[in-house]
Amino acid sequence: MNDSWRDGLRLKLEAFVDAMVVNGAKQLYDAIVEKIGSLRTAYERDPDRAEDRLGADVEEPSNDWPDALR
Repeated sequence: MNDSWRDGLRLKLEAFVDAMVVNGAKQLYDAIVEKIGSLRTAYERDPDRAEDRLGADVEEPSNDWPDALR
């Protein structure tokens, strides 16, 4: 497997850091490392967040049990 995705990641991170610094961000690297740690922890708890995304359809509970419509 080649590392082309790593090159793309590096370029996007450089662009992101540049944009944040231009907008006045301070201590950016520490904040990025902290946020990556939070994301890693969240991923370990819920590795398939597909159904957690905003705007996802929420399944309604079934009302098949007796007395549900009273």
